[in-house]
Order: sequence, then C-alpha cells, then structure tokens
Amino acid sequence: MPDSPPPPSGASAGLAAGVVAYGLWGLFPLYFPLLEPAGALEIIAHRIVWSLVFCLVALAVTRSWRQFAQLWRTPRTLGLLGIAAVFLAVNWTVYVYGVNSGHVVDASLGYFINPLVTVLLAVGFLHERLRGVQWAALALGFVAVVVIALGHGTMPWIAVVLALSFGLYGLIKSRVGGHVEAAPGLAAETALLTPVAAGYWIWLSVQGSSTFAAHGGWHAAALASTGIVTAVPLLLFGAATRRLPLSVVGLIQYLTPTLQFLIGVAVQHETMSPARWAGFGLVWAALLVLVVDSAWNRRVQVLQARAAAEAAGA
Repeated sequence: MPDSPPPPSGASAGLAAGVVAYGLWGLFPLYFPLLEPAGALEIIAHRIVWSLVFCLVALAVTRSWRQFAQLWRTPRTLGLLGIAAVFLAVNWTVYVYGVNSGHVVDASLGYFINPLVTVLLAVGFLHERLRGVQWAALALGFVAVVVIALGHGTMPWIAVVLALSFGLYGLIKSRVGGHVEAAPGLAAETALLTPVAAGYWIWLSVQGSSTFAAHGGWHAAALASTGIVTAVPLLLFGAATRRLPLSVVGLIQYLTPTLQFLIGVAVQHETMSPARWAGFGLVWAALLVLVVDSAWNRRVQVLQARAAAEAAGA
C-alpha cells in the first residue's frame, strides 16, 4: 500500500468498526434474496428512505443535530457528500442486482478488486507514490480482469462497477471524514437521495407495482429493515474512515469479498469456470503482494523510528 503515517489516536476503535462493517457486508448475499419479489430499484428506494429514518433517530440519540444542520450551510462539504451519495446509490443498485440475479461471485470479485482501485485512487487523487512491488500488484489485478473477460467473452461489469463506485465513495468520505461525524454525514447523503427514492416508491405505488403492501406484513417489515441493515455498517465504515488512513481501510476490506465468495460458491453453488479460477488466483496473488509489501514497509518504518529515537536519546 502507499506509504502513510502511523494511525492516529483512536485507531483501535476505527479498526474494530471497520472489521465489523466489512463482516456485515460480507453476509449481505444471504439477506437481499429474502426481499424478493421486490426488484433491485425498489429495494434501493427502500434502503435510502429507511436509512434516512434510522439516521434521523441516530442523530436524536447522539444529539448530533447541530452538525447535521451545519452541513447544509457548508456548500463545499455538502456537494462532496452529494457526489459520494451518487456513487453509493450506484454501488447499492448494482450490488443488489448482482446478488439477486445469481452473480454473487462477480460481486465478490468487485470487492476483491476494490483495494487495487483504492491504491490507484490514492495515486491519482492523493498523489501518493507507489513502490515497484505495488505497481506489480496492480498489473496482476488488471491481467486478472482481462483473463476473466476473455474466458467468459464479456467484461465482468458488475465487478468493475462495484470496485470503482465504492472506491470513489471511500475516497470522498476520507476527504470529508476529518470534520464530519459518521451519523450526520450518512444522514446528509441519504437525505440528498431521498427525494428521488421516495418519488420512485410513490410511482411504483401509483402503478400498482410496489411489493411493499402486496406480500404481507413480513415482506413490508423486511423492506423496512433495510434501513437498519444498511445504516449500521455504513456508520461503522464512516467511523473507520475517520480514524484510519485510506490504505489501512483498503486492507481490512478483504473480509467482505472473502465471505461473499464463500457464500457464492458454497451456498449459492455458482459455477467457477477455469477462467474464473485463474482470474481469482491472479487477484489473490496481487492482494498477497500488497499485504506482504505493506507489512514489510510498516516494519521498516517502525525500526527506523526506533533507531531515530535511540539516536536522539543518546
């Protein structure tokens, strides 16, 4: 990963929040099929509206209304959160479509690729410098996508869109996270998306296509639960990005695709062709290179800091 300073105080809490968030996301392929026969767009509309409701409750409990109100008086920050919200909505929609259409493995590939995308974004937008080994890892990731595309005759677009959309979302959150708490930030994002989501929900109801009240109380409750299921890991993710360097966040996100991949193969019994195995093997090799290189570089930094401290005290 790109060189980064030692984690700030509160890094332990940030690490715990990140692990729980990514663990919950990893179990999502078991959750979204329970919301059928609702389609992906209807599910996303409910996710947005009910997430806003949950966030407003969270603001009341944490007494964070002042910062939430302040965001609406800060055009630049609100604009960044609006852009983040768009990337988040794209990510949600593609993910739900992928999971409910039998492409859990492709979704997992997207989140395996995401750390590589995070590194590229750190170079392109944060002007961080990469070592040669890291460039080699990125090259392996690119070759992996090409291998899978050639083996299946089509680009794994679900994986690519998920990786790019969530990588850009994480980048923006890391830029505003230093002065925006998790709950007010997510509340602002969902509030910006709610007019469109509520409008679509109303349109479905008028057309008689809404499943919310057409399949019993359990289905309605399940759709309403998307607020809690969505907001909790996102709030934890927001807390993690505020306390950890972007490169560290990129490391712990391996937990999500690992769980998703296991669910796709062992539970959903999706087919793994030779091209898929080869592509995933290259991605895993790339991630292993990144992890080993990051651990080695971190050790070198610690030893250098220790040597400097000893020299200063001599």
